[in-house]
Amino acid sequence: METIMNTLQLQDLHVGHDSTLLTANLTVSSGIVAILGPSGSGKSTLLSTILGSQPSKSGSIFIQGIDMTHAPIQHRSVGMVFQDPLLFAHLNVEDNIMYGLLRHQVDKSEARNQAHELLEWVGMAGFGKNSVHELSGGQAQRVALARALAPRPAVLLLDEPYSALDTDLRTRLALEVAALLRERNVVAMHVTHDEAEARSITTSVFRIANKQLEEVPS
Repeated sequence: METIMNTLQLQDLHVGHDSTLLTANLTVSSGIVAILGPSGSGKSTLLSTILGSQPSKSGSIFIQGIDMTHAPIQHRSVGMVFQDPLLFAHLNVEDNIMYGLLRHQVDKSEARNQAHELLEWVGMAGFGKNSVHELSGGQAQRVALARALAPRPAVLLLDEPYSALDTDLRTRLALEVAALLRERNVVAMHVTHDEAEARSITTSVFRIANKQLEEVPS
């Protein structure tokens, strides 16, 4: 069977409102691309449009070579990790990770096995039965990452996922997660306002300038 490469392609994609309209042309066929830009420049709007929670003004979004511009969220094969972990407070760690798998009709026993594997992968083996209220900020983001990756999305979007953490933890977690994503061959778009963080995880860095995505020379 032919392997389908995970790719994300944006063609003349216009997102946002008329006064803050952002134009994006970009192809990500492997690894992580970082997007830099100040607050209000359209970074989160771009991710929301790729995710499918916000419509585009015009242009196209291709995921694995398929036009997903107008597809509903559940058909896009896109996962997302936000600045806040947004874990389900009424579910324990294991059930948070299983949530998306069960919605995709994965057998409960298999979903539990996958949750355990993902927890080990993100360095949190043995935390499955813990309440999310017992987690530190870094641990909660690891669980959010595992939950986003559980349904095996083609594309992962990271919206300033470490900005609420202290500097040392933010730096360490950014490097660890980038290594994990490369190991899993996940195509990812990492949005940040921190150029040092962007440079630490990838050589493919773009900046929002003049309402467009422009590649930043390495």
